[in-house]
Amino acid sequence: MSVSRTRTRRDLLLVIAGVREVGILLFIVALVVVVSLRSPYFLTLDNFRDILLDIGVLVIVAIGQTMVILTRGIDLSVGSGLALSGMIVGMTISAHWGIPPLVALAMGIGVGIVLGAFNGLVVTKGNVPPIIATLGTLSVYRGLVFAISGGAWVDAHELPESFKAFAQATPLLIPNLVLIAFLVALIAYYFLNHTRLGREIYAVGSNPLAAQVAGIHVRRVQMLVFVISGALYGMAGVLWVSRYASAQSDSAMGFELQTVAAAVVGGVNIFGGSGTVPGVLLGSLLLGIIINALNLVRISPFWKLAVQGLVILLAVVADALISRRLVRAQAGGEVS
Repeated sequence: MSVSRTRTRRDLLLVIAGVREVGILLFIVALVVVVSLRSPYFLTLDNFRDILLDIGVLVIVAIGQTMVILTRGIDLSVGSGLALSGMIVGMTISAHWGIPPLVALAMGIGVGIVLGAFNGLVVTKGNVPPIIATLGTLSVYRGLVFAISGGAWVDAHELPESFKAFAQATPLLIPNLVLIAFLVALIAYYFLNHTRLGREIYAVGSNPLAAQVAGIHVRRVQMLVFVISGALYGMAGVLWVSRYASAQSDSAMGFELQTVAAAVVGGVNIFGGSGTVPGVLLGSLLLGIIINALNLVRISPFWKLAVQGLVILLAVVADALISRRLVRAQAGGEVS
């Protein structure tokens, strides 16, 4: 009887680990019901459109952050890099109104690639732990934003109407920002699950030494994920300026916290090796709903930060508990 119960418990843990996205989705549904009872405006189309626009940028940057985390790293410079890319492109567009939005987007990606490559070089060539390297570039990139702008903003009247309308335009009935975020998620899903490089990212995060023995160039993979992260937050920086019609020196302050939260809440293992793009999408949506709900019920901004931090802690603890139980269950299954 006890053996049967043990096997049942092990199978249940394996099922829970395999359908964690379903659990997040159910939690989102429950949260939507609770918040809609408190605020009728929550279920309006305008509010959901605002939520999707708000999480569009978060999804793009969180996917890059996820790839770094999958290799046992972390990129704390994403918020500063986003602001720097947005400021450079915003200042360029304000001086040259004829630049098309898609060219501006490509410029932002280019700036982000340079910033991401610098992070990658510090980590791979300088042998600096990712958390230390990106903590340093967080300050460096933020300082550069203030240095090149002199602390001034690029206001809405300094940007052409075509650029300001780009993120929220709906040529396919969906805002461009949401559409781009969805395409980025789709490409990232295919890349991580159906390409050799994608599988190498998981292998490096699962066991770097074993990956190296298997012939994977670990340093090259680590460099690659930082470059991808940079390209994505560079793109997001341009979309951010278009969405809010301004480039500000203090844009995306603390945004790195939200990207880590979206990844971890979505089931990405903070110690690398496991996590999915659909999970990150659901994690971003959950955070977007929580932030929106806190705004609707007029919670203090200070408490909003505390709630976000609490969500991260709960997600990390839940992830650690599930992973630990899963390892024990798998070990028990192998023994039996």
